[in-house]
Amino acid sequence: MRLLIVEDEKRLALSLAKGLTAEGYAVDVVHDGLEGLHRASESPYDLLILDIMLPGMNGYRVCSALRAAGNDVPILMLTAKDGEYDEAEGLDTGADDYLTKPFSYVVLVARIKALLRRRGPAGGASPVHVHGDLKVDTGARRVFLADDEVTLTAKEFAVLEQLVVRAGAVVSKAEILDHVWDFAYEGDPNIVEVYVSTLRRKLRAGLIRTVRGAGYRLEAGR
Repeated sequence: MRLLIVEDEKRLALSLAKGLTAEGYAVDVVHDGLEGLHRASESPYDLLILDIMLPGMNGYRVCSALRAAGNDVPILMLTAKDGEYDEAEGLDTGADDYLTKPFSYVVLVARIKALLRRRGPAGGASPVHVHGDLKVDTGARRVFLADDEVTLTAKEFAVLEQLVVRAGAVVSKAEILDHVWDFAYEGDPNIVEVYVSTLRRKLRAGLIRTVRGAGYRLEAGR
C-alpha cells in the first residue's frame, strides 16, 4: 500500500518513512502543503499522513481541497497543538483521524492499520482472499498454502498482495513498482522479477504466470 507523508519536520518525516517502509508500505514524503496537495491529487494513495502546520498551505486547507475534489483517501492529521477546537476543525475539514505530537510510533501504526481496515480493499471487500489452496489474509498479513503457513518478508507480501487483490487480471511491473516501492525509487525495475521469482519458489512455480510484455497474473491454486 502507498502512503504519503506531508510533514515539514524533516527528521520526523524521514524517521516515519523509514519505519513504515520496514512495515511493508511504499512511502513518499513531501515537506510542503502545496506539494502534498499536488502529489495526493495526481497519484493514487491508500492513506495520507498530513501535518497541520505546513509551509505553502496548511493541513486544514489541503484536506478540505482534497475532499472538495472528491478525493476520499483516508487522512490522518498530525499536529503539535492540543485542543478540542483544533481536533474539531481537522475532522470538520474531512480528516478521518487525528494524532497530537508527540505521539508513540506504535500508536501511529495502529491508527494507520485501523484506517486501512475501515476502508478495506476494493471498497470494503473481505481482506481474506482464497484461490484454490492459497489463502492470503491482507488484514493479518498472513499467507497459507494448503494447511501450511508460508512466511514472507514485508516486500514479498506486498508484491503478492498486488496480485491477489486482482487475481485473474494482469498486473504490470510498473503498477507493482508504484505500489510496493516508493515514488523516488530509481533502482532496477527488474527487482519485481526477483520478488516474483522468490514468491514462486516459496509458494508454487505455476501460481504466478508471466504474461509476456504485459506483466503478471495470479492463477487459481490447485
